[in-house]
Amino acid sequence: MSDGEGEPVASQDSPYVIEVEEGQNIAWCACGRSANQPFCDGSHSREQTGIVPIVFKAEKTGKIALCGCRTSEGKPYCDGSHSKGD
Repeated sequence: MSDGEGEPVASQDSPYVIEVEEGQNIAWCACGRSANQPFCDGSHSREQTGIVPIVFKAEKTGKIALCGCRTSEGKPYCDGSHSKGD
C-alpha cells in the first residue's frame, strides 16, 4: 500500500454524536473513508486499506460520541484526542 492507503484518515476533527437504541448493532468506520460517516459503507475494502470497521452493540438507549479524527485511544468512542493537539 502506498500514499497512506493503509492509514486511517480523519473524516472530521470532532466527534459524531448519534442517538442509539439498546441492542442496536453499529459498524463504526475505522478507516475514515466512508461516505456515510460515522458508519462503515465498505470503502475500506474497495480501497484495500487493510482496515476493518469496529462492530459493536449499543449498551443502552441514548446519545453516544463516536470518534471522527480516528486518533482516540478508546475507539470507536471519542476521548477528546482531536482537541489535544500535536
